[in-house]
Amino acid sequence: MTHGRRADSYTPRPDGAGPRDTAARYALLPLRIFLGVTFVYAGLDKLTDSAFLKDSGAGSIGDMMRAVRDSSAIPALVDMALKSPVGFGYAIAFGELAVGIGTLIGLLTRIAALGGALISLSLWLTVSWAAEPYYYGNDLPYLMAWTPLILAGAPLLSVDAALRARRRRGTF
Repeated sequence: MTHGRRADSYTPRPDGAGPRDTAARYALLPLRIFLGVTFVYAGLDKLTDSAFLKDSGAGSIGDMMRAVRDSSAIPALVDMALKSPVGFGYAIAFGELAVGIGTLIGLLTRIAALGGALISLSLWLTVSWAAEPYYYGNDLPYLMAWTPLILAGAPLLSVDAALRARRRRGTF
């Protein structure tokens, strides 16, 4: 095997129009679509599940919170939610819906992503904290998946990008 310069090495084009440049610009779009659709679905699923938005009973938010209280990382957080489990259930559902819609359309994307990360963090510290090994819990990967969107926002195919372009043109 000889060592030398690879003929297919990548050098970004100054105009940013090469295929890898295009792929890099669109790299966050699949993540944005996945997280947006997932959070919209999760919010709608909670809002349309008659059992979930109840204080007690099979599948209720109240019973779920009581079941995870002693195994959560922050039992006081669960206790706070248990003061009004139905209200907490609505807050989570509407929060997921707002985060999902904001992420999908790219409106205030960094704020939506921060909201998604906070929801995922709260669920990881409460509901999936006892998962062993830790990577069996699904909320931690969601928390990490929000990080690139917090950092980069939605630079393409988004309301944020359209507003940014209008400001640059001076038509806003």
